[in-house]
Amino acid sequence: MAGFFGMAGCTGPEEERRAVAQVRPAQTQAPPPVPNQPPHEEDGQWTMPAKNHASTRFSGLTEINVDNARTMRLAWTFSTGVLRGHEAAPIIVGSTMYIVTPYPNILYALDLKETGAPVKWKYEPKPAAAAQGVACCDVVNRGGVHDEGRFYFNTLDGHAVAVDAETGAEVWKVKLGEINKGETITMAPLVVNGKVLVGNSGGEMGVRGWLTALRVEDGSTAWKAYSTGPDSDCLIGPEFKPFYEQDRGRDLGVSSWPPEAWKTGGGTVWGWISYDPESNLIFYGTANPGPWNPDQRPGDNKWTCGIFARDADTGQARWFYQFSPHDLYDWDGVNEQILTELEIGGQRRKVLIRPERNGYVYVMDRASGEVLSARPFVHNTTTRGVDLKTGKLIHVEEKSTGSGKLIRDICPAAPGAKDWNPSAFSPRTGLLYIPHNNLCMDFEGYETSYIAGTPFVGANVKMYAGPGGHRGLLTAWDPIEGKEVWKIEEDLPVWSGALVTAGDVVFYGTMDGWFKAIDARTGAALWRFKTGSGIVGQPVTYRGPDGKQYVAVLSGVGGWAGAVVAGDLDRRDGSAALGFVNAMRDLPDKTTKGGMLYVFALP
Repeated sequence: MAGFFGMAGCTGPEEERRAVAQVRPAQTQAPPPVPNQPPHEEDGQWTMPAKNHASTRFSGLTEINVDNARTMRLAWTFSTGVLRGHEAAPIIVGSTMYIVTPYPNILYALDLKETGAPVKWKYEPKPAAAAQGVACCDVVNRGGVHDEGRFYFNTLDGHAVAVDAETGAEVWKVKLGEINKGETITMAPLVVNGKVLVGNSGGEMGVRGWLTALRVEDGSTAWKAYSTGPDSDCLIGPEFKPFYEQDRGRDLGVSSWPPEAWKTGGGTVWGWISYDPESNLIFYGTANPGPWNPDQRPGDNKWTCGIFARDADTGQARWFYQFSPHDLYDWDGVNEQILTELEIGGQRRKVLIRPERNGYVYVMDRASGEVLSARPFVHNTTTRGVDLKTGKLIHVEEKSTGSGKLIRDICPAAPGAKDWNPSAFSPRTGLLYIPHNNLCMDFEGYETSYIAGTPFVGANVKMYAGPGGHRGLLTAWDPIEGKEVWKIEEDLPVWSGALVTAGDVVFYGTMDGWFKAIDARTGAALWRFKTGSGIVGQPVTYRGPDGKQYVAVLSGVGGWAGAVVAGDLDRRDGSAALGFVNAMRDLPDKTTKGGMLYVFALP
């Protein structure tokens, strides 16, 4: 396998109905709707990764709804010609759909005006092949973004690219990362105020994390903020006012590490970015510290495993909150943050909702960084909750990892209660739809040394299914009450994103290739379709040039969870893919490689 891990037809959904009936609690009534959020009008397009800057992944389209979703049919397909994990969201602007493939990161523009959506043009950035050898977790790409007539995306070998959206001509291409150090780029960029926001990957190689803002005109750097190191490097200055005491002080990005360790400390930025135009703040997460063995990095290891709020124009930090100080389990803090308003304690609050890898759904005041609630959404043996007064995670001491210690029954496992695969939030139901994992692990730390461009992990891990034996779930979560409303158990980790519509339908995919439509209020199965490979992509919906509503998703198993298939790994080696293969030995029996776009509509 490349990378250092060495690592059809419609059918009735009776099985899903039974599964939901088994796990649905007695009370399934959804909370009152959240009106007028996000503040935008539905234009039928999908121009950025999460539909909007608030990252709701909610579409106002209603043609496909709970009453007719069962009649959905395949409209057309498109083969990408690439057989690795397809984690991107299709982007739709006007009558054109854009798709970014995994390495070699081919950008396709498909003409939606024509029958069968033929290729309008394609752009091949030809990234360096050597990037495959240092990529963590398959050679994935999470897509691009359209803005003002250009399409922006990143390549595995550390470049950001701007392409003319009409012609496919390259406008600019800039090098941001160094693959010789193990640095790659897999995230989807976001455009805010004339700047393209891009972060790096490579925490398992000791790469130092950063987020940078590139000017749309020419790709030049407007600002760059590191996740570790001196305040000047992290763009922490007089405007920085974190809510909690432990995040206050000078140069904590240095002093919370052993000497020089921050230089190889990770905190990469490969997840999602949200933007609040009212405060002009962006919000994004930082990944795990390196190495995984925590004994080699005593201290809180700031500013890893947390969330930054920054001024979108200057990059100056406003606040930071650390979900998992001194990370013990590889709990990257890169998940999505949904911006909305909720009634909490009798007050209307502008909040940020964050389903986190450590197993808690956080609701935070997005102006101050205060944690308003943090409630568990999975089985958890490692922590006892979050102290809302201090903001600190309360650990179970006997589950602490370190050198020479074999700790069993750690739940959630390294991919967390939920990895990068994004949730969706409906202002109609007030519910958050979380695709996630039910995985535990055994973890044994060992001493490791940093050598540039080689793995810097220091842990042996074996993952396995959590209680109940199922490895994944889709959970509908009430963020005000802090509790589940309904859930669907899945055999395999749910590694796809979620989509919810004003037709009150939730869409998601499974790693054995089922694409499913669910009633957003009750969790009842409405429809499903078997695609040719496992689904780890992000479903989207749009209004076509013919006025009809369509739903699209990329099928093509892979990513960290699907590495055993995408990378042809030896399933007998449970430690492969950093221990994920141990939990996925049966995946090659359930699906095969693929790379296909599927688009659905009503008859």
